[in-house]
Amino acid sequence: MDATPFELLERIAQTVIPLVAIVGLGYLYARRAHTDMSVANRINMDLFCPALIFSVMSAESFELVAHAELAIGAAIIVLGSGLLVWPVCKVLGVQPKTFVPPMMFNNSGNLGIPLIVLAFGEYALPAAVVMFLVENLLHFTVGAYIMDHRTHPMTLTRNPMILATALGLVWSLLEIPLPAVIHTPIDMLGQIAIPLMLFSLGVRMTSIDFTNWKPGLWGAILSPATGLVIAIPLAMAMDLTQTQTAYLILFGALPPAVLNYMVSERYNQEPQQVASIVLISNMASLAVIPLVLAFVL
Repeated sequence: MDATPFELLERIAQTVIPLVAIVGLGYLYARRAHTDMSVANRINMDLFCPALIFSVMSAESFELVAHAELAIGAAIIVLGSGLLVWPVCKVLGVQPKTFVPPMMFNNSGNLGIPLIVLAFGEYALPAAVVMFLVENLLHFTVGAYIMDHRTHPMTLTRNPMILATALGLVWSLLEIPLPAVIHTPIDMLGQIAIPLMLFSLGVRMTSIDFTNWKPGLWGAILSPATGLVIAIPLAMAMDLTQTQTAYLILFGALPPAVLNYMVSERYNQEPQQVASIVLISNMASLAVIPLVLAFVL
């Protein structure tokens, strides 16, 4: 993509500044007033995100086969990051159950979807959603197994996002037309998901704990590093378009998902340390993401 340095800087600013603005607003609001996002986050996970997933996958313009290679690439990045980081845990003196999941499961929802859409336009939304679905599915399967080997696969059937994905796949494969009177309200609900994710991320940043700053700092370095070490040669090896290559590299550079903290809290796996890893890494991404955008745009 040929562009002057000024045009490149302008495009990076147009991508990053809206993200920072909404995250910053969430942070500032939560600093001024006690803000409990637990209910809003639960509604987002149970309703708005599934609505976004189904809205995108049931759209006439969505072609599942066109994103198959991106889905495979995203899965390789997620799983490969875990394999690279696992032996490093002993050197760092941290438990693999604490450190490995945040390095594997990146912020492809809160940050990845809006980042890719702002950088490449609305037509990039299906690709961003597909990579988010891959990461999310692996988080609820492989991630749950890492935390507890006794996790039963049937628990997936109760996850609204997995159900929305399955229904969306059926709708897409059968090419069933969805009446506008049904699609419009589902689409409107889905549009709430992305800004709410960003605002919630800002609120969560008020609770950052620097007591565990060392694992957080290592996470901020290793999370994008392992993802990019895999994503860049992988994108070159796969038969991807220039735009798809950019999507995959951006996906590899994303910081850990906030969901890692919620999962660690559920399994009582050093949640404060995981919170430090997640939040310091997301703060560091404000410097990493513009550099990666300059590389791919």
